[in-house]
Amino acid sequence: MPSPSLSEIQALAREPMGAVDRLIRDRLASDVVLINQVAEYIVGAGGKRLRPMLLLLAAGAAGGPAALDPRAHQLAAVVEFIHTATLLHDDVVDESDMRRGRRTANSVWGNAASVLVGDFLYSRSFQLMVELQRMEVMQILADTTNRIAEGEVLQLLHIRNPDTDEAAYLRVIERKTAVLFAAATRLGGLLADASEADCDALEAFGLDLGYAFQIADDVLDYAADADVLGKNLGDDLAEGKATLPLIHAIAHSDAATSARLRDIVSAGDVDALPEVVAAIRGTGGLDYSRARAEAYADRAEASLKGLPANPYTDALRGLARYAVNRDA
Repeated sequence: MPSPSLSEIQALAREPMGAVDRLIRDRLASDVVLINQVAEYIVGAGGKRLRPMLLLLAAGAAGGPAALDPRAHQLAAVVEFIHTATLLHDDVVDESDMRRGRRTANSVWGNAASVLVGDFLYSRSFQLMVELQRMEVMQILADTTNRIAEGEVLQLLHIRNPDTDEAAYLRVIERKTAVLFAAATRLGGLLADASEADCDALEAFGLDLGYAFQIADDVLDYAADADVLGKNLGDDLAEGKATLPLIHAIAHSDAATSARLRDIVSAGDVDALPEVVAAIRGTGGLDYSRARAEAYADRAEASLKGLPANPYTDALRGLARYAVNRDA
């Protein structure tokens, strides 16, 4: 039986995601006008809301009433607030000017406003989680936000560093992306009162899905249509980030090409993008990276084997396929 498509998964989650969206907008409200403007700008940009949807689907997969439980809606909003805060901070650090096909908040309001509104979203997320009065939930999310912050600093250490290898790259992905996916899926299991084994399985699924999603995303930066992707191709290169396709090319090119690629990374020379893409394609960097993403997606799916057979578990499997087969 084929995995459900993204549109089918979104249809399954439509009712609870509607409740989450209403809660997000209600709890974004502040009497400081600039906070409302910046927060609404980035949250209102839409996107797939993948991380909060993961929490709801995980709750349903574990047998919980995902569509009806207000606690699930509130925690899904928390996850989205944390993710949105990281986007605001990321765009400042990366000096990005495009996200999801439009100008970033920092390019509209400046870096200071973006950083401070990101801080507001972090603090609002903690207000929301405290209201649930579950220490285990607060522990998971406190640890997760701390790991995300570590990931940001770790990535900063690798900017314009041509010695970044695959292991270092994966350590950044774990903290920056995968831990929030894992927190979302584990929290879904907790809300469903799932067994420890099922919560562990859901967490493992989320972690591997996060790896698959980010590696696939990094492939798109060298292989996608810019208009479909919603950002400039080569942004990672311009920001001095050596992601897996380029790391593979540096390691598998001849000495002269490898030295040239290292110089390009050190300089963040986006004008050399055609040269970099040629080297990546010539060494099979895209195929290698896609295969690594597929392997993580396969491992994520394998984690679900012991969970109940229901439409929510099928939807999680569908997201594993979507993560590596998307074009944006």
